[in-house]
Amino acid sequence: MGDVLWTPPADVRERSRIGAYLRWLAEHRGLEFADYDALWQWSVTDLDAFWRSIWDHFAVVAHAEPTATLTDPAMPGTRWFPGATLNYAENVLRMPGLGDDDPVVVAHGQTRAPETLTAAELRERVRRVAAGLRRLGVGPGDRVAAYAPNIPETYVLLLATASLGAIFSSCAPEFGTRSVTDRWQQTEPKVLVAVDGYRYGDKPVDRRAEVAAIRAALPSLEHTVAVAYLDPAGDPPDGAIGWAELAAPTDEPLTFAAVPFDHPLYVLYSSGTTGLPKPIVHGHGGILLEHLKMLALHHDLGPGDRFLWFTTTGWMMWNFLVSGPAVGAAIVLFDGNPGHPDLGALWRLAAETGTTYFGTSAPFLLACRKGGLVPRDVADLSALRGVGSTGAPLPAEGFTWVYDNVGGRLQLQSLSGGTDVCTGFVGGVPLLPVHAGEITCRALGARVEARSADGTSVVGELGELVITAPMPSMPVGFWNDLDGERYREAYFDVYPGVWRHGDWITINSRGGCVITGRSDATLNRGGVRLGTAEFYSVVEGLDEVVDSVVVHLEDDEGGAGELLLFVVLAEGLELDDELRRRICRELRTALSPRHVPDEIHQVRAVPRTLSAKKLEVPVKKILTGVPVDRAAAKGALANPESLTAFAAFAQRRPS
Repeated sequence: MGDVLWTPPADVRERSRIGAYLRWLAEHRGLEFADYDALWQWSVTDLDAFWRSIWDHFAVVAHAEPTATLTDPAMPGTRWFPGATLNYAENVLRMPGLGDDDPVVVAHGQTRAPETLTAAELRERVRRVAAGLRRLGVGPGDRVAAYAPNIPETYVLLLATASLGAIFSSCAPEFGTRSVTDRWQQTEPKVLVAVDGYRYGDKPVDRRAEVAAIRAALPSLEHTVAVAYLDPAGDPPDGAIGWAELAAPTDEPLTFAAVPFDHPLYVLYSSGTTGLPKPIVHGHGGILLEHLKMLALHHDLGPGDRFLWFTTTGWMMWNFLVSGPAVGAAIVLFDGNPGHPDLGALWRLAAETGTTYFGTSAPFLLACRKGGLVPRDVADLSALRGVGSTGAPLPAEGFTWVYDNVGGRLQLQSLSGGTDVCTGFVGGVPLLPVHAGEITCRALGARVEARSADGTSVVGELGELVITAPMPSMPVGFWNDLDGERYREAYFDVYPGVWRHGDWITINSRGGCVITGRSDATLNRGGVRLGTAEFYSVVEGLDEVVDSVVVHLEDDEGGAGELLLFVVLAEGLELDDELRRRICRELRTALSPRHVPDEIHQVRAVPRTLSAKKLEVPVKKILTGVPVDRAAAKGALANPESLTAFAAFAQRRPS
């Protein structure tokens, strides 16, 4: 690890938002910090002073000021900013640094023509939709659900819902009926807003049957609002109203319900690959403060920026993206197939929209690399200052590819976090250099540590990723988990009072981080824990291999167990002994003899969640004899049929 690929400019403190924050701390708090590490140490030890400084520095709009910053730092159950009342939507729609006529939402997609909303137009749409929701009887605490893609209507609906103190939840329209009802039967929405379909590339996808099935499965629904997205001339289904009726002209002013700091803002869901998806409740204040900190101080976003993150409304990165206007940045929304008509599509979109910060997933960057794409040859990316990567670890060769093929002067920020905190707790920062294959730092206010098997904090070696101090964007709780038992079980059952996230992490002496996969999918050979990320980086680096999944089946007698590798090969190729030998040779040379699999098998597809994460754990369960329907919730998978090959393989194997 470790080639330096980017170094902060000499005047970074004068030009960046974190530099302005450091000057503010010196002036208003009498605090001076020599470097990022000193600032981080302060931010995770004096939680009270740090989070209050975020509130004050960004001048959070509150209806009642807090009586304290936090009442008790013990987790779970920390209470942040008691006494405060505020509204997330009010703080987003303030859009600091933007005038009424400045563009703030730039929407592109494959279903309809591009659209741009100015700051004034966004406020006006939110005003009308909030009035429409009020006419439907929506008030504080009611749930509003969106079965809709990454388009202006979905964003307007989120802000309008939040303005009333009601609770928002979205599912992307590629989610099947079962996936959606597994989520919303838990939260019982009063209003459903749904599209009739969408285009994915040049393929129309009709969702009217799914919408009808979802409506039938949700007895709590009182109203359905239809967005004629695929067919603009289409009529709403029986018993539904159209979006135009919801957003009808009205004289009602835009007002904001003053809600407590931890009042529910939205419910996000875990991927639900085993059992029902966890309904994770996030609060107005915690999300606002976390996103102000992250977007401004870490991503350096502000007025004049165009912020694009390729995401669907079923992934927490959408919720992260749409907080952009809270720091004065315009957001670029994209709905469609990122590979249509080719892998250059998103890069051309970034050029066309003047994007200054382009976020995507590590698998997308690696697919561009594998496809031989040179983005700067297919698009003018001169406006681009930052590239973000998340969703999976980005290996060193992914970093090098970005600097060689996208731009040498931009800052690449690899980050990792989760739906559970709706942010990244490790990522990049303008003050520090970028090292190949390494996440630059732990984020401000995020006390991330690596824990060894005996529970001690370790540096320079692989450990369990834990967070040892509370963050305001940790969930308010899980929906309907009245005694908090499900919540405690999810994060605090291994180390009492310490959040265990479920990833393997190595933190080096300079604070850089490398995440090597999920800790529940560990490869543990002869007592040595191996992460899966570096494994995939080598295997999928071969031209013949399109995708792969590796699992380790433990030996009850304490032996080395079995390491099984499954590969998806390029069109028309068959796995033969020569390719098997090559894969083993590459793994032995690049990693170690321990990484050489006992068996390699060819499959048609690797099971993935709807947000494209690989599913090692269900595969492992199936291979150890768990029936498919108990190993994974099929509705949470993008390709549930992929599991049958593993079930057939498990049956063929000698027990």
